[in-house]
Amino acid sequence: MLTPGPDHPITVKPAKTRWRVSFENHVIADSGDALVLQEADLPPVVYFPRQDVAMEYFARTDRRTHCPYKGDAAYYTILMDGQFAENAVWTYEDPFPAVEAIRERLAFYPDKVEVYPCDDHQVNPRGAHTEVDEVVLHTDAGDGHSQKEHWPPNVETVAVPGEGGVR
Repeated sequence: MLTPGPDHPITVKPAKTRWRVSFENHVIADSGDALVLQEADLPPVVYFPRQDVAMEYFARTDRRTHCPYKGDAAYYTILMDGQFAENAVWTYEDPFPAVEAIRERLAFYPDKVEVYPCDDHQVNPRGAHTEVDEVVLHTDAGDGHSQKEHWPPNVETVAVPGEGGVR
């Protein structure tokens, strides 16, 4: 076991944004609780909590690798819609103490799936309810009256069945 240091630094930090993984045009991971592991000069790796991953599309494989800084990695193959990505996912189920934060989390090979950040507001907008709330306020409150003044009409006449016009 090697310990990260100035010659081989490793940092694990919470992601600053929401992250997703897409395979065959399906989102298979979506998390606002991802961690980003930066190891030496290697590209950063995003680790997802298992509860934010669609594990029903994964099959454990026999592949195992060893990292002297992180420990032993286990792998999964993704199978969805008749397509598969062999050993596209890895996990450190019992990582070394220096990277304990990635325990039981999953990482993905970006050449086999699409791993990308996304705007949390677009995915799960906390303010999106504003439009819905606005509509609710203009509808029947249950007693025959709206909770807010009616919107102005957006048509000048109403088509009457049997008298032509748009229906």
